[in-house]
Parts: sequence; structure tokens; C-alpha cells
Amino acid sequence: MKDFAAIDFETANGTRSSVCSVGVVIVREGEIVDRFYSLIHPTPNYYAYFCSRVHGLCKEDTEEAPYFPEVWAKIAPKIAGLPLVAHNSRFDEGCLKAVFRTYRLDYPDYTFHCTLTASRRHLRLPNHQLHTVAAACGFDLENHHHALADAEACAAIALKLL
Repeated sequence: MKDFAAIDFETANGTRSSVCSVGVVIVREGEIVDRFYSLIHPTPNYYAYFCSRVHGLCKEDTEEAPYFPEVWAKIAPKIAGLPLVAHNSRFDEGCLKAVFRTYRLDYPDYTFHCTLTASRRHLRLPNHQLHTVAAACGFDLENHHHALADAEACAAIALKLL
């Protein structure tokens, strides 16, 4: 696969619609051609301790951030016609579908591919967490759980495995 968009969401709490940041990496002809990152005002707007502990974001970080529809309006043209790739795509696709439902937006039936599934199929590793798989694919993931850094790692993995 040489043309795709790698995507990663972080959530504010255990509700899939509570996306609080998104990172997108656009790959064309096997090269990264664009990157996009935004904080998002989550819905529902509360942060669970365990989520903040993972990604470091809190309510103050996203209080003035745009809501999802405004952010997605910037992303949608960038990813038009591209398959989406995520590490553990069930989570990211679930977030995307949930937030589309929350805002009563028509979901365009994006096609998702999963680098977690691909890594389990192709690599013998002690675990298949994003940072472990990224390292095995030669990518140094320095800022794990930052949505853009995770999307960049996912893109690197997809270029190796998909």
C-alpha cells in the first residue's frame, strides 16, 4: 500500500466519542506528503485520570479547542479517497464512528486497515504495542501517545508491513 492516511485519536475518557486530539499523516506513492494535528474539545467534556495519565492532556488543554466537526472539515478533504490505517484500528474506527454519531454526521464508510493485525501476522515480537512494532520497523517513536507522533509511527509501520 503506497497511498493511505494514517490516523490516531486520543480520548479524554472511556467514551469513544470523547476524542481530544487527532493526528493524521498522508502518504502518497510511499512518501509522507502532509501531516495534520489538532486538539479537539471532547464530548463528553471530562477527563478520566487514566486517560490524562497516558497522553498528558487535560481539560485546560482543550477548553478553547475546536469541536470535532470543525476539525474534521479540515481533515476530510485531505483523506478523500484514501484508505485509513491505524494501530488497533478497532479503537480508532470506533472513535470516528462514535463521534460522527454524537454530532449526527453522515459517516462516509471509510476503509480501515490495521497495523496491529499486520504486525501480529508478520512479526515475532514480545508484544505488538505501537512503540514495540515501530522500533522493529526502524521508527523511533519518541513522543508515544501524542496523536501525530503515533500516526507517524503507524505510517512507518504500514509502509513496511502493508
